[in-house]
Amino acid sequence: MKQKGAIPFVLVREDILPDGMKKVLQAKSLLERGKVSSVQEAVDTVDMSRSAFYKYRHAVLPFRQMMKAHYVTLFFQLEDERGSLSKLLDTVAHAGGNVMTIHQTLPLSGRANVTLSLETTMMSSSLEELLAALERYPFVEQVDVVGSGV
Repeated sequence: MKQKGAIPFVLVREDILPDGMKKVLQAKSLLERGKVSSVQEAVDTVDMSRSAFYKYRHAVLPFRQMMKAHYVTLFFQLEDERGSLSKLLDTVAHAGGNVMTIHQTLPLSGRANVTLSLETTMMSSSLEELLAALERYPFVEQVDVVGSGV
C-alpha cells in the first residue's frame, strides 16, 4: 500500500529512456565529474535546454546513486569483560549493520575504547534502536556517534 504523499520509484533500463532523460543524466555526470564548470556549460555540451535540465534533475537518478551506502562511526567505552566486543558485534549483525572497521585500545584501568565504523544501508532497525540495544549492556559505559555520512 502506498503511503500518503510517498512518491513511488521505478527502475527503467537506460536504453528505453527518452532522449531528454538521458541528456539529464549526461549533464549531471559532467557536473559531478568536474568536466564542466556550470549547468549552462553542461546543457550546452549535451544539447538540451536549462529549463528541461532543472525540471528533471531531481527526478532522474542513476541507480548507483540511489544505492549509495550510509555510514556511521560509533565510539564505545567498555568495561574490560571477556566477550564484550563479540556481543556488540553480534548485536550490530542482528540489526543488519555491516562492520567496516574496528579499532580497540588495550584496556587501561579496566576500560577499553572501541571505535566501530558501520554501513547502515541494510539495517532492519533504526540507528536509535541499535544504540539503545547497545547501551543496555552492563559493560557499556559510554556510546557516542562520532560521525556519519553517505
